[in-house]
Amino acid sequence: MDELTELAAAGATALVTQMVTDGWAQVRDRVGAFFARRRGSDEEAVQGELERSRADLVAARDAGDEDTASDIRDEWRSRLRRTLRKDPQAVSELRALLDELAPSTGARTDGTVHNTISGGVQHGTVIQAHTVGDLNIGDSRR
Repeated sequence: MDELTELAAAGATALVTQMVTDGWAQVRDRVGAFFARRRGSDEEAVQGELERSRADLVAARDAGDEDTASDIRDEWRSRLRRTLRKDPQAVSELRALLDELAPSTGARTDGTVHNTISGGVQHGTVIQAHTVGDLNIGDSRR
């Protein structure tokens, strides 16, 4: 497998993995912009294609249909590979995006947590944790 094919495969795997995460909207926007810049197409159209793939992926996973999930990954791998071959400058941009999506490889091996809070002002307690045991928030005597 050549370098571009490997990079496209890694990109497609990361993309499909992100489709079922809470951070999907941000990834969709970044990937949509990546393709739109290279194809001269409307970013919203690309985002629509990504959303259709996501809906198909969720339905396939809910039905236990791994073949369809694999087809979706293969479709985006092919698109990425064609894009990388047409535009060598896209290689560095895709690598940077993959670096951002890759889990941190620090000294800790017990997991990485990344939470994003969005959608307005939060008027309550927000907790980010790997594991939470007994937890009381506020005065428990009320």
